[in-house]
Amino acid sequence: MWTHQFLEYQYAARSRGWTEFVSMQNLYNAIYREEEREMYPACSKLGVGGIPWSPVTMGFLTRPWEEFNTTARGEGQGKGFFGQLTTEEDKKINDKIREIAEARGVTMATVAIAWVLSKPFITAPILGMSKKERVDEAISAAVLQLSPADADVHSIDELYAPKRVIGFS
Repeated sequence: MWTHQFLEYQYAARSRGWTEFVSMQNLYNAIYREEEREMYPACSKLGVGGIPWSPVTMGFLTRPWEEFNTTARGEGQGKGFFGQLTTEEDKKINDKIREIAEARGVTMATVAIAWVLSKPFITAPILGMSKKERVDEAISAAVLQLSPADADVHSIDELYAPKRVIGFS
């Protein structure tokens, strides 16, 4: 939803004495950060937790981008993410996450999740736990403890290019 819609719903709940929203589930990851513009600042101001889905971009940030389309999921997604073609910036972010993962001796998924966890407006991401390795990566990401001021976080952040909002026409 648009931020103004969320604020209207929150106001309606507050003014009528209803239960207010306590969390927001949004698409959010290193290559899709449009929620940083309005939604997450509004949520932070209202004390609403951020629980993003797809922190590893449906697998795109878990392996080198050149290999993504060789997987069943990558093949099914075609040449992009939710109808948006993969950009050069997306590839550079993927490369940077790979570089950090190699330097720190962890998987790319661990770095991608740790990046999401480094954001102060994130409470906890929604992760797919289809294998034991996914649980191990999530634990490793929590231990990795990147901070918002971390040079690795900044090196990923600075590569981002704004995108068309997904989910609205």
